[in-house]
Amino acid sequence: MTVVERLGRLLLALLVILCAAWSAVALALTGPASPQQRYACLAALGLSTLLALLGLLPTVRTLWRRLALAAFAAMLVFSLVLFFEQQPSNDRNWREEVSRTPYATINGNNVTVHEVRNFDYRSELDFTPAWEERRYDLNKFEGVDLVTSYWMGPHIAHVFLSFAFSDGKHLAISIETRTEKGEGYSTLKGFFRQYELFYAVGDERDLIRVRSNYRQDPPEDVYVYRLKGSLEGGRRLFLEYLRHMNELKEKPAFYNSLFTNCTTNIWLNARIYPAQLPLSWKIIASGHVPEYLFELDMLDADAGLDLAALQRRSHINERAKAADQASDFSARIRAPTLQTVAGQDKPAKLTANQTAKKAGTSNAANSGNNGNRAGGPAVKQP
Repeated sequence: MTVVERLGRLLLALLVILCAAWSAVALALTGPASPQQRYACLAALGLSTLLALLGLLPTVRTLWRRLALAAFAAMLVFSLVLFFEQQPSNDRNWREEVSRTPYATINGNNVTVHEVRNFDYRSELDFTPAWEERRYDLNKFEGVDLVTSYWMGPHIAHVFLSFAFSDGKHLAISIETRTEKGEGYSTLKGFFRQYELFYAVGDERDLIRVRSNYRQDPPEDVYVYRLKGSLEGGRRLFLEYLRHMNELKEKPAFYNSLFTNCTTNIWLNARIYPAQLPLSWKIIASGHVPEYLFELDMLDADAGLDLAALQRRSHINERAKAADQASDFSARIRAPTLQTVAGQDKPAKLTANQTAKKAGTSNAANSGNNGNRAGGPAVKQP
């Protein structure tokens, strides 16, 4: 056997192992409902994988090798069929926070958004539900804010947008997973059609305040940045969000931990801009999104203000806790509270949450840009 043939068989064996691993997870999550049938499928997959790997040995005859690989291919196709048979739905036993599907009606420059969430929180899991209808005038559109929420270090964050209007109105829209009652979040399951994609639409006193004021296990650090850009571009982005939101009401879709998460969906929606935002690893590693936008000069900052100073200015937890249920919550969390020394930003003391992260004590078991760590979960999620 030549070196090329040996290398080819080694690569084929590696491919078999990778496909078998994917198929095993797919069968475990999307296989037959009966546990006995599911275990039987997993056993058949294991046996076919073993035979396929043994069939690649040099001493095995060609006929037996082909039969073994054919049996493995059949199990792989079976796993793919079960995977793609999964269908998204808007009708499940949803958690209260995602129980209603938001949608918008547009009449010229007048926009009405239905099922806007505005819960009254006493703690993260103790709240009074409230769903409202909000009206917005596109002529009063003022800008777009980027909201980032960190709970497990600097590299992973939940990222969403809030749209501002000159009459003081703000509409926050967070792209998340839509989970059922009793269902937690898993980054791995997010790759296997286990969660529906959801646009959580709410008052900032809900979507921001639940993160800054009520999340304690672990606590979250929330930052609000104003994005640079034309008003017309911002209006188009707002309408693009509403269009996708209405599409999901009519045709639900699956969330994917990599391709349709909170940041990649923002990037996809932003393709309507004439200058397309280049795709970067900092979009996938969502905690670096503010850094990436700062490098591209897309964050509104005073001349000479560096990123660290802008981050201190944009950290809103203390202001949010002081404002809490105030009707002018949105204005108060944006009120500048910089301390200055000789005209320079003075670094603020680390919050208890940030100190814990610096010491490495706030890492969670599961990571990722998951929607429902970002959605006020009724079941604790990482």
